[in-house]
Amino acid sequence: MRILLAEDDTRLAELIAATLRAAGFIVEREADGEIVLFRGEAEEFDAVLLDIGLPSLDGLTILRRWRKATRAMPILILTARNQWEERVEAIEAGADDYLVKPFHMEELVARLRAVIRRSKGMASTLIRFREYALDTRLMQLTRDGVPVDLTPQEYKLLAYLAFHRGQVVSQLQLTEHIYNQDFERSSNSIEVLVGRLRRRLGTDIIKTRRGFGYVIEDTP
Repeated sequence: MRILLAEDDTRLAELIAATLRAAGFIVEREADGEIVLFRGEAEEFDAVLLDIGLPSLDGLTILRRWRKATRAMPILILTARNQWEERVEAIEAGADDYLVKPFHMEELVARLRAVIRRSKGMASTLIRFREYALDTRLMQLTRDGVPVDLTPQEYKLLAYLAFHRGQVVSQLQLTEHIYNQDFERSSNSIEVLVGRLRRRLGTDIIKTRRGFGYVIEDTP
């Protein structure tokens, strides 16, 4: 899952980014409000962590402009201010959740996962397909209750397809959402990962739509 982290406190941003990466997220960091606004309009993110007190352009203004432009990605507001009026204003402007600093990193990760699940119409941390269950909290795949070992990149690819099951996902989309920008990868990295997953799970779990991408079909 690809996350845009909009936070101008360098130390806090580094801590959040490290925590999210350890939890399996791909994190893109920005500190300037104008740049945050542009990237949120021009690029696809699975969620945004948006600080209200950004330089150049404040978080609430960015939020309103995104929603006016029909940008629908889930947004979790971060702020050092705890006035209830501001929380109401953020929610009415289109925020999906609100977290007041200081906060525990475990709560941040839990809330982020929750807003992403809700955006996909999911109530549970478990995603089921065929005989498999993917626990997005534990980052664990099981087959009929038995754990299946996956590498971090295999998990990220499978989780992204599982979150979007029933939808065809292109190789470019997968590349952007499971690799950090500075991660060294070859031109066929996605094909290699898909091949490894098929050997582990069976060739009929991840289907190829030639010329379009890959799909995990909805369980009947």
